[in-house]
Amino acid sequence: MDGALSDPDARAGWHAKLDLRFEQRVHQQTARTVLAHRKHEGPLMVQRPFHPDEDGTCHVYVLHPPGGVAGSDVLELNVELGEHARALLTTPAATKLYRSGGETARIAQRLHVKSGALLRWLPQETIAFDGARARMLTRIDLEPAAEAIAWEVLCLGRPVSSQPFERGGLRTALEIYRDGMPVVIDRARFEGGSELLSAAYGMRGLPVLGTLICTAGDDDCVDALRETVGAEWPDAFSATRMPGAIVCRFLGARVEDAQRAFRSALDVLGEKLLGGKTAQPRIWLT
Repeated sequence: MDGALSDPDARAGWHAKLDLRFEQRVHQQTARTVLAHRKHEGPLMVQRPFHPDEDGTCHVYVLHPPGGVAGSDVLELNVELGEHARALLTTPAATKLYRSGGETARIAQRLHVKSGALLRWLPQETIAFDGARARMLTRIDLEPAAEAIAWEVLCLGRPVSSQPFERGGLRTALEIYRDGMPVVIDRARFEGGSELLSAAYGMRGLPVLGTLICTAGDDDCVDALRETVGAEWPDAFSATRMPGAIVCRFLGARVEDAQRAFRSALDVLGEKLLGGKTAQPRIWLT
């Protein structure tokens, strides 16, 4: 994936890069995370940060003004959270992967979380249009005592318009490492019209797949997720504890259901890990 991003042919389309750094600042014994550095090249940027949480978490919306990714576009996001910083990153709308004439679009998102910091990486869904060709990498590196909650919601095709994912190809990777050692490596490859999309061992003909990973929590958290979120979506949602992380899955027919399930899971994790529900980004309500 990294080599593909440096391929000169990949730069024929839009090439956008955004670097962000968050730091915790203390003023009159009150801690608050600030966006200490931002630098962008091309159409990838952020506007002003928000602080709706009492713990000083910095909420930031990552904007991609073109509204979609096509052909040989390349998007790179690099984020660093300083020690004890708290940041929530999301997007104002879905990421759309448009039909390609043969070129492959590339998206790489790398997030480094230093000791004692907490990252919430919560982008809205990615929609792969029929005929799209793309590779997506999200890698989160954690230092000691750092934690992260991250999700990825993928919609193959446009079910609302009765347009399945019959052509094209998509490769995704959601990876979390701690001290350089893998915690979760979740990789998938989807080929338009393949048996995997309809088979019982694969997507079962359902277009929406979601993954949520939380690097903290215990069996009580898993039980709470199953009792609340799992009870509402018994055939679509699952929660499993593995060494170093809780992994939740959603497989269904509608993006809206995946969003509701994962936002409910976020409330459960907030109650268990953060001492109460935290504010959801205002952009989700518009």
